Amino acid sequence: MTKALISIDYTIDFVADEGKLTAGAPAQAISQAIYDATQQAFDRGDYIVFAVDLHEADDAFHPESHLFPPHNIKGTRGRHLYGPLADFYAQHQEHARVCWLDKRHYSAFSGTDLDIRLRERRVDTVVLTGVLTDICVLHTAIDAYNLGYKIEIIASAVASLTEERHQFALRHAEQVLGADIR
Repeated sequence: MTKALISIDYTIDFVADEGKLTAGAPAQAISQAIYDATQQAFDRGDYIVFAVDLHEADDAFHPESHLFPPHNIKGTRGRHLYGPLADFYAQHQEHARVCWLDKRHYSAFSGTDLDIRLRERRVDTVVLTGVLTDICVLHTAIDAYNLGYKIEIIASAVASLTEERHQFALRHAEQVLGADIR
């Protein structure tokens, strides 16, 4: 079994108190867990993908512009990774098994070459971490399921705006997508 850890949107705009679309305390509480999971995956030899929202300022045509305040705008500090994960990336960004992937939609697969990258590396299992459990993490899990990947979600390394939304997404992933919730 070959795995890839996909770290989704763990950026200042989604996590920090001053973030433009922050999940706040729940997202901040997973900082060490998401770092530990990423370091362990790297030590195992897994492929590490940082899938990060990329939006253009004043893009009125993007569907999210009508749903959420502007966030993760190109060239802003809001797109920087949050906490110790930023240090991990700074230390390992040049490594062949570490990839930064700009994404435009909720899912890390939508409109990106993620599926191609994973298949080139013979990845059959994706391990998901990051935010928001019920939006970008869940949509990535759904696309992974539809593409035939096994799915693992590290419950202590994902967070959402509310505990109710977080739990719904974990239950949905487990019961409908067959995800292994660890």
